[in-house]
Amino acid sequence: MIDTVQKLLRTRVDDDAVAVISPERTWTWREYLAEAAAEAAALTALLDPAQPRHVGALLTNSPAYVRSMAAAALGGYVLCGINTTRRGEGLVADIRRSDCQLLLVDADHAPLLDGLDLSGTAVLDVTGPAYTDAVCAAGPLVPHEVSGTDPFMMIFTSGTSGNPKAVPFVHTMSVMCGLSLVAQMDITAEDVCYLAMPLFHSNGVAVGFSVAVTAGAAMVPVKFSVSRLLPDLRRFGVTFMNYVGKPLALVLATPEQPDDADNPLRVMYGNEATERDIAEFSRRFGCRIIDGFGSSEFAVVVVREDGTPAGSIGKGWGGVAIYHPDTVTECATAVFGPNGELLNTVDAVGELVNTTGSGPFTGYYNDPEATSDRLRHGMYWTGDLAYRDVDGWIYLAGRTADWMRVDGENMAAAPIERILQRLPQISQVAVYAVADDRVGDQVMAAVVLREGRSLTPEQFETFLAAQADLSPKAWPRFVRINDDLPQTATNKILKRELSAAGVTAGGGVLWERPSRSTTYRVAG
Repeated sequence: MIDTVQKLLRTRVDDDAVAVISPERTWTWREYLAEAAAEAAALTALLDPAQPRHVGALLTNSPAYVRSMAAAALGGYVLCGINTTRRGEGLVADIRRSDCQLLLVDADHAPLLDGLDLSGTAVLDVTGPAYTDAVCAAGPLVPHEVSGTDPFMMIFTSGTSGNPKAVPFVHTMSVMCGLSLVAQMDITAEDVCYLAMPLFHSNGVAVGFSVAVTAGAAMVPVKFSVSRLLPDLRRFGVTFMNYVGKPLALVLATPEQPDDADNPLRVMYGNEATERDIAEFSRRFGCRIIDGFGSSEFAVVVVREDGTPAGSIGKGWGGVAIYHPDTVTECATAVFGPNGELLNTVDAVGELVNTTGSGPFTGYYNDPEATSDRLRHGMYWTGDLAYRDVDGWIYLAGRTADWMRVDGENMAAAPIERILQRLPQISQVAVYAVADDRVGDQVMAAVVLREGRSLTPEQFETFLAAQADLSPKAWPRFVRINDDLPQTATNKILKRELSAAGVTAGGGVLWERPSRSTTYRVAG
């Protein structure tokens, strides 16, 4: 039984099909794994077996990164994917918390370490001649044999609601994710997988790398670029791509071209795209898109099935429920008004949980406080607000920090965002609370328009007035038209930065709606 990435890769060491593609060259599985085994031998010789066998990777998505992933699997040590957007003491904290004996860097990221105290961690530049010489001179690999429950990688959460946290990603979970998604999307060795999402994050590993190595498909590891995406799809013959966050919206913000669908992309799998963007991207680029919901900890899974209602993310796997965090009781079923508006917000909205426990998640590495926050009362708590209708369809309401108290009424951000996303001019939107001068909160929306589109206050007012499922109290008091929004490396909007900046967030043009008015004006 193949229950580890180590065993899986060993089945491909004599495979002469293409494994990795870059602009400079291609590698067969035989070549790719031979180089990975040599790297593993070189790094294993440097590791202290009395300490955690952890090697950090502060790397851009590249052939070097996927080689280091294969090297870790073959060598039986743990690769810790370090969040490349971290800086200064935050970066040092991540490296130390994940107990990295060695840290692999490339030319793009080596300067980030200048002036930092990394005593106890040896830094190795994978792009330098010394590293190449050491790998070439390494003897035969004597691997540490691993089991399915041993960590393959340490992958970091996105950090949308706080500092990124390290999640041990075990070998069996990587194999299971690969097998499940390969079957769901009919991925074969003939496919070409575009790995553009950060490989320190769960989506990049579980939905990108794991799919490719399970199927024996070719990998194209690159850093995501809106302008380069379509040329890359055509140049490399890409048939599958994974995504997380806003890539679809970012691409759709560019002007449509008559030959957009002239590309080999067949299927995409990802998380957090809007229904509008899924439908439009599928039409424009001629591909199938499967969008699901899953935590980086793999403790809660929600699948968008056929027949999923508008606004819903699908139905949860076993144990998924919605609970009040204070009373630790299940929330009431959502009650909708004649126009689809949620009538019982206080009773229906709660935190998305797994009542059966945490699944494969055993806790964040070296972070007991964050672990205890997630694992309470024998359940796993996601930190995501949601509600569920009578048929079991789940609707997100934002993060737990997205609760707003407006004129004495509780509101959640995500339902307002879904309504604003109906406006064709809008590419991205973030709704969050800003403090009311008297008491409670006011609703604020920061938006990015699609390229070449414009929006006037009068057009916005007309649109809001036509949305029968939008409460008058949910009309944003402030609207800021931004050029961009702060994002994580996984293309998720950093609302905590917007909220901290309040009405001044991001520059741009600010509109204000006086209290009890339906008219917006440009703020002076």
